[in-house]
Amino acid sequence: MERKITVPAGYVRQLLKLVDEQGLSVDELLSHVGINAEEIDAKTEFPADKFGALYQSIYYIAQDEFFGLANGGKVPNGTFRMMCHCIIHCETLGRAVYRASDFHEISRGTSVKPLLTRKGRYAKISFTTTEAADQPLDQIFHNENAIRIRTSLSMWHHFLCWLIGKRLELKAAYFSFAEPDDVSQYRTLFQSQVRFDQHDNAIVFPANYLDFPIVQTPESLRSFLKTAPYQLIVMVDDDASLKSQVVALIGKDFSQVLPSAEEVAHRLHMSVSTLRRRLLEEGESYQQIKDECRKVAALNYMNSPQLSINDVAGLMGFEEPSAFFRSFKKWTGMTPGEYRRSDVYCQRIPQ
Repeated sequence: MERKITVPAGYVRQLLKLVDEQGLSVDELLSHVGINAEEIDAKTEFPADKFGALYQSIYYIAQDEFFGLANGGKVPNGTFRMMCHCIIHCETLGRAVYRASDFHEISRGTSVKPLLTRKGRYAKISFTTTEAADQPLDQIFHNENAIRIRTSLSMWHHFLCWLIGKRLELKAAYFSFAEPDDVSQYRTLFQSQVRFDQHDNAIVFPANYLDFPIVQTPESLRSFLKTAPYQLIVMVDDDASLKSQVVALIGKDFSQVLPSAEEVAHRLHMSVSTLRRRLLEEGESYQQIKDECRKVAALNYMNSPQLSINDVAGLMGFEEPSAFFRSFKKWTGMTPGEYRRSDVYCQRIPQ
């Protein structure tokens, strides 16, 4: 069975609730994106590419690019794109975060910005107010619901992962609110310790990640922005198998060289022979998992009509589109052009 990249359907319902609270038409929005309301109500999981398309439509309709995030203001469309262009040439992740924080100070509508703190072996990204904020941070966050805070931290985490081209392993995620009923979703999303009733909302990670180079380029950024916030909301599977752990370490960014079996084994604290033996016990191999992840990612990108086939090839790390064509046919039995003309693709695109 083909593996799908999903988000919990509860995320979709919560987002639509925010849409309704803003006085926007949920029915018109769903119709525009080609989503059936019954599809949301009947499922526990929802396709991540459709969730990304839904988010893009909300940005446009609400004229607020930070809709659904803990921000305390209304941010004009194009703000995130300009921030990305400002930081894409930074040498290290640490410099990129500092520059992103500076950018928020000159952005219209932003009241909250990221705050980077580096101390000893660990670093922390939390939030602080911009100079334009008209109320203190604790008051802003007191008026925010838990979902918006969780989404904000998660998107920042995934954005940092994309910048360095690999998963940034967290030590912990802290939240100022009480432990929710769906705490397992927090553990799945952040793949780390999660703590509640804390004095801050933050993610904590080894400080050496701040010295990692920014591997993305203006060219990869162009394709990334066409699908944003898709890569910032894709989930890891709620699965305890070794395969799921390997999938999480491979990550969602295929524009860079994927980790070797030796690198994955090292990060899982086992020898490469143990990794291969345990995967074999699950009926898997590292190469099979890697190929499956690439196939799923390619199909998700191909299902985004705003991306050209050359865009998809770039996002998948192919310097030559012809090489992507050969791989895609190997994975699916069709060339990218044949797939875009197929009934499978056409049925996914709203008329």
